[in-house]
Amino acid sequence: MKASAARILVLHGPNLNLLGTREPGVYGHTTLQGINEALTALAKELPVELRIVQSNSEGALVDAIQGAIADCDGILINPAAYTHTSVAIRDAIAATGLPAVEVHLSNVHAREPFRSHSYIAPIAVGQICGFGPDSYLLGLRALAGRLGK
Repeated sequence: MKASAARILVLHGPNLNLLGTREPGVYGHTTLQGINEALTALAKELPVELRIVQSNSEGALVDAIQGAIADCDGILINPAAYTHTSVAIRDAIAATGLPAVEVHLSNVHAREPFRSHSYIAPIAVGQICGFGPDSYLLGLRALAGRLGK
């Protein structure tokens, strides 16, 4: 590890900045700020340190993933729509060699067929979906456990 507490990069992909108002029947009413606050509280309990990034830009997400090589021990990612389209994000995660957990608010396997395909899942240590904001908390717990915290 690079520090006394494991450091985890939390990545939120496109349109997640609209949580709370975007399709609440699918994604619920919790805002991204609410998810980040819950993650921060859980991180203190585990204990792990978080670096949280949200971007609608694929390139910015790739840059954040590559930047994690220098100071992070793992990646918790909700790639959102890039789950199904981004080889660049997949390759960036693979290149870091860091364990990654993929999370989704909705059950992507119970939605439109194209959402069942993930470029990230084959290189992630696991995928958690369908539990709303708890998917993030479950993912953080799983990743912290994987990192020995």
